[in-house]
Amino acid sequence: MAWTWRFEDAAGAEVAPSVVPEEFTTQGDAESWIGEVWKDLLEGGVEQVKLSDDNNTELYTMPLKPALEA
Repeated sequence: MAWTWRFEDAAGAEVAPSVVPEEFTTQGDAESWIGEVWKDLLEGGVEQVKLSDDNNTELYTMPLKPALEA
């Protein structure tokens, strides 16, 4: 199974990430990667991310801004 991130601005429009993602074979690998690069993505204009599996099933949406800054 493959896992992919969709990168969005605050309005939910897709944007190009400032850090190019690798291919993820597990959900845990995808989540570990986002944990390592989320600040770089946020600085590059990504406001939220969505994780999907290879069936295009969206698992969740996660904002990148800390709650106090939102």
